[in-house]
Amino acid sequence: MKLEGRTWLFGDNIDTDAIIPARYLTTTDPVELARFCMEDADPRFAGQVRPGDFVVAGKNFGCGSSREHAPLALKGAGVGCVIANSFAQIFFRNAVNIGLPILECEADLPGLLLPGEILQIDLARGQIVRLADGRMFASPPLPSFMQEIIKYGGLIECVQARLKKMD
Repeated sequence: MKLEGRTWLFGDNIDTDAIIPARYLTTTDPVELARFCMEDADPRFAGQVRPGDFVVAGKNFGCGSSREHAPLALKGAGVGCVIANSFAQIFFRNAVNIGLPILECEADLPGLLLPGEILQIDLARGQIVRLADGRMFASPPLPSFMQEIIKYGGLIECVQARLKKMD
């Protein structure tokens, strides 16, 4: 799966409260959550993010509580992929389970990129390319079962597709 989008840059330790503040946890509707996504980290984000944009962050993205609302808010906002140096493990699995593409990259992308730069990602190969100059950054590709979950838009949708194939 190949994706292309512009970057939104964030630093280290962006916790789930920064992604979707607890005061908005009265719903699980991704579209409603998207209205407040990243509000405390970058107040412009929810109003300016475009479908397919990428969130690029440093270490420990999604730390804090285990709420599934955080990746739901990002997906609801149209984020095409989240790329970070590292993720809190529960955020990582929640993101995959709801079908939000996610990649770990050792390179300090927030320090190497400018906001709004266009990246192209090959999820299957774990390649991230800055289109401005063709510079490539490596990421471990997701295991094939996770790629399948993302392809179908989430774990439930993936299981439903597999069950249909069995009929």
